[in-house]
Amino acid sequence: MNTASERTEAAQPAVTVLGLGEMGSAIAGAFLDGGHPTTVWNRTPEKADPLVARGAERSATVRDAVAAGPLVVVSVKGNATARAMLESAGDALSGRSVLNLTDGTSAEARAVAEWVTDQGAQYLHGQIMTIAPGLGAAETVIFYGGSDTVFHHFAPALQLLGGRGTLISADAGVPALYGMAVHGTMWGALNGFLHAAALLSSEGIEVKRFLDDAGPSVAGLLASLPVIADEVDRGEYATPYGALHHHRPSIEDLIRESGARNIDVDFPAYTLGLVNKALEDGHADDSYSRLVEHFRKQ
Repeated sequence: MNTASERTEAAQPAVTVLGLGEMGSAIAGAFLDGGHPTTVWNRTPEKADPLVARGAERSATVRDAVAAGPLVVVSVKGNATARAMLESAGDALSGRSVLNLTDGTSAEARAVAEWVTDQGAQYLHGQIMTIAPGLGAAETVIFYGGSDTVFHHFAPALQLLGGRGTLISADAGVPALYGMAVHGTMWGALNGFLHAAALLSSEGIEVKRFLDDAGPSVAGLLASLPVIADEVDRGEYATPYGALHHHRPSIEDLIRESGARNIDVDFPAYTLGLVNKALEDGHADDSYSRLVEHFRKQ
């Protein structure tokens, strides 16, 4: 019969965290708060001091840290660093489960995944969609890709990092693509909004008032994303609404208005260039989703 301590250890397996930057420290802290025995390692040992004060075990080497528990979590700057760090663990990596939460490209994530599995370990990649203070919140999104076994076996531990963690693919590279897609959408939307804010401010209009008044229009833009996504997935851009030729006059107006108010015109001018090229290529009656072909550059 299993003892109470053995049952607790099975329910809250030991975790190792390699890398104690802002995010790595938050990750280790979440595991400690969740009752997991937590071993930490960092190139600069004193960074572990606050976590050791909370009950973490500090390891002198990566190899010893990896050997301390079944789940090894990596959070460092760059996948080349992550790979080199894991290599220093030697054969201690065999039989472990590795969760790599390091940012980078999809190809880099896949390369680390291949190397880790070649060492006899299982691999899961995660893309955290928040800054360190948001780690562990119920609404925090983390995209996972890789081993289904690791994801489900350590599901309670992963829940401590973000309440909306999802295994989206067996491909370890897909979470990075998801993260970049979110960020690309975010930066595009933020740049457009800040250009609009500059335009409104030039007239002395409070931007918050604009949002209050134009809320339905802004919400409608967000609601159109699934329609655009469907058109892109199908590769069918000819629709009975929102034809590209209807966009050009409004963009031209925005450029003229911006120039008259000494507001930067590069952002809307780039959009006008995309629309003009599509019109020249004979796509006047296609929807705005047609412009995805510009970005593909095949």
